[in-house]
Amino acid sequence: MNLARSRARRTLGGIAACALWAGTAPAQQQIVDPDFDVRLDRPAFRAGGPTVVVDEAHGNFHTASGQYRPFADLLRADGFRVVAGKDAFSAASLRGMRLLIIANPGSPNGADTDKPAFTEAEAEAVRKWVKSGGALLLIADHAPFGLAAAPLARRLGVAMGRGWVFEKAPSADGITTQLTFSRANHRLGSHPITNGRSSAEKLGLVKSFTGQSLSGPPGSVALLRLDPDAREAPDRTRLDRSSEAVLAAKGGAVAWPAGVPRVGERAQGLAFRFGRGRVVVLGEAAMLSAQVIRFRPAVDREDLRVGMGAPGNDNRQFALNVMHWLAGVLR
Repeated sequence: MNLARSRARRTLGGIAACALWAGTAPAQQQIVDPDFDVRLDRPAFRAGGPTVVVDEAHGNFHTASGQYRPFADLLRADGFRVVAGKDAFSAASLRGMRLLIIANPGSPNGADTDKPAFTEAEAEAVRKWVKSGGALLLIADHAPFGLAAAPLARRLGVAMGRGWVFEKAPSADGITTQLTFSRANHRLGSHPITNGRSSAEKLGLVKSFTGQSLSGPPGSVALLRLDPDAREAPDRTRLDRSSEAVLAAKGGAVAWPAGVPRVGERAQGLAFRFGRGRVVVLGEAAMLSAQVIRFRPAVDREDLRVGMGAPGNDNRQFALNVMHWLAGVLR
């Protein structure tokens, strides 16, 4: 999820779409949340925790020193050692690595791209590394990031939707790309990641903030299940048109634009074992960030918090549980 502007001001049901799309928006400033609290009562590692490599060698929009700094700081508070990955992927560069995070590769400024972020040789090197026991967190957001990450995802048996997943907003007020996965709506899958180490770490609600859909290989667990009526637009134009179609329907049957399929059988978060390794794939990046969207004084809006710092979600614990499972703390 990245900053942008959109015609569909009501697309996100209470939060303007321009706060949640890739590009540049003059009316808003999107910054790392300076007040995000990373303190933990029960760190997973008191000392000498495993090293996590955060990829920065493939045009990543999210890096440990940038958009994912709060995530990196949270992992450090949990006892992990976080370092930046500066090298192309190869058997040599991956040798000795245990945990790898790749977040929104292929477009450092969120601009559209039609190029994969990895060579086929790099994708194959990562596949072999995971199969031999590596642990990978792969995150690819809404377009263009799904296309950029697709060659690697395919090697792991994951198909990326590459578009913009949405649902009808409450009261048929357009559509929303902010999705809620909870025990109440039965969209949290059953897995050690959603259950945690104790009842205190059991997830109740995870929220995403504009992403794509995923389908996984046999045996994968859908951590974040999409609503049966969720749809996916391949581009911003058809996302806008979908919102307009819902508004025009006024609660009746919606005349959906062509090329906006139903994707309710898919997910926005997957976990699976791959050979001797472990993989988590997420179709939305902001859920593990902590950001503040500040509006110009001329716009009568309070600051908007997105990600782990947004009120009313368990995203911070979700981030920790994901890394605990990948590190083997959760079995």
